Amino acid sequence: MRERLTRRGLLGAGVLGTGSLLLAGCDRLNRSETFRGLLEDAEIAHRESQRLITGGALAPEYAVRDLSPNFRANGNRTAAGDAAWDAHAARNFADWKLRIDGLVLNPLDLALDTLRSMEQRTQITRHDCVEGWSAIGQWTGPQLGPILRAANLLPAARYLVFHCADRFGDTPYYESIDLFDAYHPQTILAWAMNGAPLPVKHGAPLRLRVERQLGYKHAKYVMRIEARASLAGLYGGKGGYWEDRSAYAWYAGI
Repeated sequence: MRERLTRRGLLGAGVLGTGSLLLAGCDRLNRSETFRGLLEDAEIAHRESQRLITGGALAPEYAVRDLSPNFRANGNRTAAGDAAWDAHAARNFADWKLRIDGLVLNPLDLALDTLRSMEQRTQITRHDCVEGWSAIGQWTGPQLGPILRAANLLPAARYLVFHCADRFGDTPYYESIDLFDAYHPQTILAWAMNGAPLPVKHGAPLRLRVERQLGYKHAKYVMRIEARASLAGLYGGKGGYWEDRSAYAWYAGI
């Protein structure tokens, strides 16, 4: 059965033109090894075909007049309950630091003021949520690429894992991207939204904005960025909280 469902057949049927197959499904299908294998094959083909077509093209950007009057918060609305985050929030993140480590020659601990003092990028983009809603917001923060160059990634590094303060039950939220998206000019570490410090419900003090992917990839409450050679052995091994638990695709390109 699986051998007949080739990438060429999926492309011909239009399956890879949208993220609907990759992100949909029921528990019964999700427990099927054949179905999960099909999704993984389709995801790889989707990623490869999209990057072949778009390369490093920018996501659309908008004007201030286009800002959504009500930008819903995706995922968790707070990281309260995490002892480290709670302590930093009580001091308005004055002594909070972002840790960058893993496969790097120069581990970094960057204070919020340090991130704010770097060259900034402000972009107005549309956030597309897998739940079916979209909103346009303005984000400000340093590009991730120059920070990675300062950390000096080792040649073995292939992925970046974003370890977050928020949790679902006892399990921390996390996400990951590869270096192609990490060095994209619109991939920033946002500390401001719509001209003001990032609200708690949107991920204070820092969230990832990776504008070419769906909203669940935009990790909130980021505390640490880890460079890794592989995602295997990390939590469920699929590269993200939702990817580990559902049919959500690791690559959520739009």
